[in-house]
Amino acid sequence: MTKEMFVQINDCRLYAKLVGENTGKPTIVMDAGYGDSSKAWDSVIEDISLLSNVFIYDRAGLGRSEGNPNPRTSRFMVKELRELLYEAKIGPPYLLVGHSFGGVNMRIFASEYEDEVCGLVLIDSTPEDYRERFLPIMSRDFQQAYNRQFIYEGNYDEFMESLKQLKETRRKLNIPVIVLSAGKKAHYCKPAQELWDEMQRELLEISSDSQLVVAEKSGHYIQDDEPRIVVTALRKLIKGIRN
Repeated sequence: MTKEMFVQINDCRLYAKLVGENTGKPTIVMDAGYGDSSKAWDSVIEDISLLSNVFIYDRAGLGRSEGNPNPRTSRFMVKELRELLYEAKIGPPYLLVGHSFGGVNMRIFASEYEDEVCGLVLIDSTPEDYRERFLPIMSRDFQQAYNRQFIYEGNYDEFMESLKQLKETRRKLNIPVIVLSAGKKAHYCKPAQELWDEMQRELLEISSDSQLVVAEKSGHYIQDDEPRIVVTALRKLIKGIRN
């Protein structure tokens, strides 16, 4: 089953798609990285939909979704996603999956609405202290290229505001969390890769039940480079939830 929809929330119409034949809970809800549409999940959605129903969407202003006047910060994006799920009649519990910046959103969602969430998978997720700890060790060219990317949805200041919101909402979660970390990042020297590995490992501290999986052959898009790792992580969580 594949059901595409355009859902009116308060400020705009958002595009979403529900894929799968499994009516059992939980619904897997996936949030893509900065500037990415729901097509970022094309490499894994078919396999994941065999595990449970999967809900993917385009954030406001991306893909087939309309833009809206709200700031493009995580708090607003999480509010819009929760409203979208309600209007689409997709009830909890949710198993959340976030890639890169989508991991920021999903962590905030899990912290704010933990009673609706039964698990979390973070795919090379952006840590809250990325600007303070990681950017300074990178080359000037890398930093300039990083800053120039903020044209697709929120600007640089809004992105950094989202990381601040992540710090403010951070707390210990009582749900299982699997952290997937890219072990072969493009343009990373050895010290940068080692620091990235360390910062990903530190994400385990957000839950009392957490696991780290390093995708040794993957760049930032683990779902494309080693899709099996993403599918295996979700299978493990769903098996634990249903048991």
